[in-house]
Amino acid sequence: MIGNGEIAGQYKAEIVPRLKEKFGYRNVMQVPRLSKVVVNMGLGDAIENVKVIETAAAEIGIITGQKPVVTKARKSIANFKFGKGFPSGSWSRFGGTGCTTFSTS
Repeated sequence: MIGNGEIAGQYKAEIVPRLKEKFGYRNVMQVPRLSKVVVNMGLGDAIENVKVIETAAAEIGIITGQKPVVTKARKSIANFKFGKGFPSGSWSRFGGTGCTTFSTS
């Protein structure tokens, strides 16, 4: 597997010049780069079965290798029988070198 330093070096040496040429960027700072990776999962089935949230959080934890955050509803929606504070999803975020490692694996 390629290390983070090798990926960053390859990006700066090979990919940035090609992107500058292809899109006509004048400055290196205009070239897009990876800043963060977010893995999230919204769960509408959590209304009937609360175990779904635990399973989803465990799956995201396995995928990302870190403990995910369980999101809760900000407001109630009566038509969906969904109350404020009910668990509604799960997410995990990578920034910096973690996002490069995650995106290449």
